[in-house]
Order: sequence, then structure tokens, then C-alpha cells
Amino acid sequence: MADVVLNHIYKVYPNGVQAVTDFCINIKDKEFIVFVGPSGCGKSTTLRMIAGLEDITAGDLYIGNKLVNDIQPKERDIAMVFQNYALYPHMTVYENIAFSLKNRHMPKDQINKLVIEAAKILDIEDYLQRKPKEMSGGQRQRVALGRAIVRNPKVFLLDEPLSNLDAKLRASMRTEITKLHKKLATTFIYVTHDQVEAMTMGTRIVVMKKGFVQQIDTPTNLYDHPINKFVAGFIGTPQMNFFDSTLIHLQDKVEITFEDKQKMVLPFSDFVKCDSEYIDGKTNVTLGIRPDNVKIAEKKGQDTIDVIITSMEKLGNETLIYCDLGNVVTTDENVTKSSIIIKTTPDYEGKIGDIIAVKFNGALLQIFDKETEVSLMPYFPTYSRVTLEIGEKEMALFDQKIAIPSAFKTLKKGKYTVKIPNDSISDGKDFGLECYMCEKMEENKYLITLKANNEYVFATSPVAITKGDIVHFDVELEDIEFNKDVSIYPVKHEVEAEGHFVKSKEKSENGKHTVNFYAEIASAQCRVSANFISRFVNIEGRRSLSANYRLKFVPKLLETSENAMAHKVLDILDYGRKQYLKAEIGKSVCYIDITSKYDKKKKDYDFSFDDTQPIAVYTLDTNVKII
Repeated sequence: MADVVLNHIYKVYPNGVQAVTDFCINIKDKEFIVFVGPSGCGKSTTLRMIAGLEDITAGDLYIGNKLVNDIQPKERDIAMVFQNYALYPHMTVYENIAFSLKNRHMPKDQINKLVIEAAKILDIEDYLQRKPKEMSGGQRQRVALGRAIVRNPKVFLLDEPLSNLDAKLRASMRTEITKLHKKLATTFIYVTHDQVEAMTMGTRIVVMKKGFVQQIDTPTNLYDHPINKFVAGFIGTPQMNFFDSTLIHLQDKVEITFEDKQKMVLPFSDFVKCDSEYIDGKTNVTLGIRPDNVKIAEKKGQDTIDVIITSMEKLGNETLIYCDLGNVVTTDENVTKSSIIIKTTPDYEGKIGDIIAVKFNGALLQIFDKETEVSLMPYFPTYSRVTLEIGEKEMALFDQKIAIPSAFKTLKKGKYTVKIPNDSISDGKDFGLECYMCEKMEENKYLITLKANNEYVFATSPVAITKGDIVHFDVELEDIEFNKDVSIYPVKHEVEAEGHFVKSKEKSENGKHTVNFYAEIASAQCRVSANFISRFVNIEGRRSLSANYRLKFVPKLLETSENAMAHKVLDILDYGRKQYLKAEIGKSVCYIDITSKYDKKKKDYDFSFDDTQPIAVYTLDTNVKII
């Protein structure tokens, strides 16, 4: 059994078509992972790269901690089940299942034992002497699964195995494959375009679009907390309702204005995770709500809007009501373009043309940026937007005063709206805020929402915090992001600059000459391993030692100037607890943490590669990670 790791995987065809872009995932042993997305999104291409049937353009693929980029498919210890079964028509079921074992020259008694065991698992013992043409589609699919099972692989790869079956058989085979996964207790990677299959089978789901991974999450989180509008619309049947809207924060309420000028008022507590920049009454956003979170109201109120029934579908166990926003039906022009689907009880007795009031479950509302379509109500917010006020000698953050660091010396007196990343908030004593809410994200990880008057701050904690408790913390001031009008930027913790690779013929201790390879930036060099350069040259070919690349690396402060990186000092930035050298390397601006050796009188520091840490290499033109 094995983990499967895809580390920045790319697939670019010779004609320039980029089929898969920067695919990263760590698939744990015994997981059932499903790749889902529309046709042409790159899911089958990714599966074929795992199988070794497609070459990897860039990135690393590991199966069981072993790099397999250049290993033949038969040596990867995987088994693949295809969409079209790929059975030999002239062979019996027994012979089809045993075929790969015979090719390995396995003893007959052992082959027989494995085939019988697989047939029992799949309930096809009575069909072992039949030919494939004498069997139904579901039975043939079981034979294809049996052929994979007998190999006892580390990983099962299934490429849309149920797409040729009818709806009823697909439903039953979904259950069978899920049971099979539990019996075999091994890693399954499953490709489908059917979101129902994905939601019912996967422990985690990878949603793809045009070669890009959109979201990797559990079925529940994909449904309740989609990362963007595409995922929200793709997952769920019927699909999510979307509306053009504006939002405005009014004390403890938020007022939503729809495109037909109707208004709905909901508690602000439903919008705590939404960036305050989008609740200003001016910014257009896309509001999303699932049909099962829309309810028919008994009477009109501030929390309802009017809709007109245009169609109904009675499905036996439920009724789907199709409506348009509005309350006037005299002409087509009075009805908005926005439609809404409501899922209600099977005994609903409404009629086409009825005007009804509906309300939303505000706790399950989704808000998306109008342009980028990313979610503005993330399950796990990555930053907090708050107010920072600069005074004469002190600054106020969360209404609590601290000294102004010299790195902020160019700021004028006044209030600034800033973004603070979650990971820049840590245990400390500079600030103390009341815990407003605590949510468990995963094992030993909690999202803590802290309240500062009308602002909210998000942080993580390894333990649960009780609502109302005061939480004390510090903020890494170098990570604060100001608005575009201020020329103070957050520190980039990874150093990157343009560089290249060189080789050098050197004499070793035993007197023999060897060829070594180095990464080089601004005259500083870092030796790279033979394995690194072999993989790099395999991808880049002849240009690997002539072209320039963008190198990302961990820097190391030096005691002497030997092998130091040539640079131009732009500034020394003092943030109080930490200090950084702001330097220019070629065309790149970099930040070097000099806290451990900081001296107020010192104006420059020597630094180079930390040769104990890996180097990442990207192309300059397409920004593809090569290694």
C-alpha cells in the first residue's frame, strides 16, 4: 500500500497545449480520491500520468516514497481499469482475470487461488467459464475490476469505469466499488465527469477545470463551502442559485439589494467571514444559495423577497419550484433575468403565476467576487481586514496601542485599512481580544474568530477556545498588507531571483577529476545533486546549461563574504521583533531575515544559498515549476 504524491505536475503537449497545470496533492494510503470536472479538464490526463501512460512535462510524482517519473508503467505497481473494459473477447472470464498472472509465469495453483478469491469478492464465481459477450455491462465491468484485483497493486486507477452503464446499473456499481475499496483497503484514484458519483464515492474530491485544480476537499466541504463560483455551480443538483447583488453593513444587520431592487435583511453574524470591503453597499457581488436552503415564508417580512412561479416539477419525494425574481407579471419586461429554484415538500400546492415570499438560510449563503468569481465567504479565511491607526508616537491596532516600528516611518497620521494573514498571528502578549466563535477545522486545528468592536480577526489554534475567553497574541508586523496607495509592502519570506546552472570539472581527494553542477545567482553558487541535475536535464534538455531560470531558495547569512550573493542594499527594515535586509538581486527585490545578526550600526549583510535546503526552478516565460 502507498501514498501517492503529485508535486507541481504539468503536462504540456508539443503544440503548446497545456493540459494540466501545477497539480499538487498528497493522496494518503487507503484513500478514495475522485477527480471530477467537465470534459477536457485534464482529469484523465492526470490519471494517465500517474499510470505512466503519459509523460510528465514538469514536476515530481511519487508512489510509496519512490520517484516514478521515469519508471515504466509495469514497474509502478499500479492497476488500471478503463472505461471500455478492454476484455479479450475470445477468452473466458477466468482467462481474462488470470491473463496478467500467466504473463508473470506464476504457478497455476496460485493463479487459481487468486482468481477464485477475486471472483468471490466480485460475486462472479458462476460466470468464470463464460465469454464476455455472454455477460451484461455490469458483469463485464466486474471482470475488469477482477483483473486489477488479482495483481494486488499499491494503487487502483479507475478511468470513468461506469460511463457505459445505464443509470440503474451505475447506481448499484457505485455501491459495489465503494464496498470493494473497503474490502481491499488500498488506495483508489477514480476519474468521472458525474458529480453524483464523486459525491457518493470519494473520501476527498479534486474538482478540475481547464487543466487547473479548483478545489480539493471532502464532499461535505465542497457542497457547503465551495472555493469559487465554478465549484458551487458544478457540485449539487439542482445547481446553486446565483444573483447579482450589493450588500451593506447596517449595525448588526446586512441589507442585500437584488437586481430588481428588492431588499432582504439578515443578521450580520451570517457575514462575519466576508471581507468588509464587499459589504459597502457599492460593490457588485454574486450571491449564491442552494435550492434546499430557500424556504417558502408564511408571510412577508424584512428577511423575505417576492418571486413568481414559472414552472414546477413534482418528483415524488420532493417538488422543485422554478421562479423569477419580482412580483409583477403584466409583461415580460417586468420579470428579471434572475431565476431561482426552490426545493420543497412533495405536497406543495402552488400554481404557475403565483407570487410567493421566500427566505434564505443566511448561515449557508455564499458570496462570490463579480470579476474573479472566488468565494468571499471562505470556510477557512486566510486573512483579516482591519483598521490600523497611526498617531504621533504610537499606532492602534484592534483599538490597542503599540509603538510604531521604524519600518512604518513613512506612514502619515491617519487610519489605514490593512490585511493581516492568519499565519502571522501567534501566541504573545501585545494584543488581547474576546473569542467570538471557535470552529474545528481538522484534528488539532481550530479557527478562532476574535472580535474587536465592529471588526473580526481570524487565527488558528491547536486547541479549542471557549466563546467569551480573552485570547492574547502577537502580530508579525512585516506580513501586514496595506492598500495600494501606500508604498509599504509585506515581506516575501522566500527569496527568488534570476539564475542559471553551470558545470565544473574538479579534482577530488583521490586525484580523479569529476564533473559537478551548481546553481548560480549573482556570482554565488550552490552545488546540486546528481539526481537533481539528471531530472532537470531530462526535462529541459540541451538548454538546461544555457538558459536562465527563476530560482526560489532559502537564504543563509554568512560570516564572511566568501560565495556571497552580489546585491544592492535598498533598506534595513526594523519591525520591532524582526529585522530584514531589503536588497536588489539583478531585477528582483528580496527580503533577508537578519534578526539573528542585527546590529543597528551595520548597513549591509552577506548572504548566499542555504545549501541544506532544496532549490525550486521555474521557467522565466511561462512560470512553470520544473523541479
